[in-house]
Amino acid sequence: MAVEEVRLNVNELQPGMFVCRLDGRAWETTPFALQGVMVRTVDDIIAVRQHADYVYIDRVRSVDGTPEAVLMSLDLGGGGSGLRHLGPPTQYRISASLDEEIPRIKLAANEAQRLSRRLTEDLREGRRLSIDEINTAVEPVVASVIRNPDAYFWLASMKERDPYAYNHAVNCAALMSAFGRQLGFPGSVLVELASAGMLMDLGMAALPEGTVNHSSPLTEAQRAAMQQHVEASLAQIDAAPGTTPLIRSAVAHHHERHDGSGYPSGRRGFEIPLEARMLGIVDSFDAMSSARIYQPASARHHVLQALYRERDRLFQSELVEQFSQSIGVYPTGSLVELSSGEVAVVTAQNSARRLMPKVTVLTRPDKTVNPAFRQIDLWQQPEAQGPRLTIHRALQPGAYGLDLAEFFL
Repeated sequence: MAVEEVRLNVNELQPGMFVCRLDGRAWETTPFALQGVMVRTVDDIIAVRQHADYVYIDRVRSVDGTPEAVLMSLDLGGGGSGLRHLGPPTQYRISASLDEEIPRIKLAANEAQRLSRRLTEDLREGRRLSIDEINTAVEPVVASVIRNPDAYFWLASMKERDPYAYNHAVNCAALMSAFGRQLGFPGSVLVELASAGMLMDLGMAALPEGTVNHSSPLTEAQRAAMQQHVEASLAQIDAAPGTTPLIRSAVAHHHERHDGSGYPSGRRGFEIPLEARMLGIVDSFDAMSSARIYQPASARHHVLQALYRERDRLFQSELVEQFSQSIGVYPTGSLVELSSGEVAVVTAQNSARRLMPKVTVLTRPDKTVNPAFRQIDLWQQPEAQGPRLTIHRALQPGAYGLDLAEFFL
């Protein structure tokens, strides 16, 4: 096979590229099993970056990473999916700055959260669900995510003290919007995906209080009761006017897993509708990155790493990668420690360089707060400012006593 080599800085690596040579280092000194590695995920990029400053890419063995090729790998119509005949992927662009978008998403998210609270009350009092009302509530959230997805995730990092159940519904609506945006689905589909995120745990309101807000591991009986929330959610959705096949299939199957270990039907792989595969990833990501009665919030970067470890076991590998691209390797609102020892918060993504987001530096190297916050684009740093800064590690929410809400709200 012919080899067509191109030299790249490791920060320019993208999924789909085949690394055929390192920067003069022997493959035997790295953890890679073979002489050459296909970069499939952001974790692969991080691993290569730890062992080389630049690499050589074989264009012949690299694969197509276009949106059309990505969608082909996801099996749009499989498992009875409601995602069919969508046409070419929609190409989205950032159309509003973070400062412009935050006031709009704050209003939209607050309205959606109010509806989430009311839905629980309505279910307990026997009032019927209205899908049109759900769609109307999530439309402003979807519109904001389309304009600038960083704005919602910035806001969400400030609202971590709010009750989990209501935050979870709105977070999953926004995450599904961002996920669908990454895959190039049209706006009308993003609204359906967001509504599915809002409704997936509606049936939890029918469960005993101790089952939902438990502070210790569930008993087998409690676990079986918990799994009934899917059926309870579907009962409400099926009785509601305006229900769509996409919303129903996403809610019905979002606890199924790639290896068949999920519930309620034990579906596996492409037997699971794409929208449900997406919602399963979103649900797990938000649950693990949110504070609960029985666990503190985990850094979102660490949660993404946990999802990567479960790819092709619990979750489809290609979807995990696309989800990571939709929110960033270090999602907006994440605390990180820089190579200088300073602590910063991620304020925006660089879509072409996902390991190098824009950050606002909050502390000095000794971790004391520096009131003179400064903004840095880790991708485009002026050489005159000294050594190039990189992200050393992700930090847990609230690390070093830093409360983002106190700084920015």
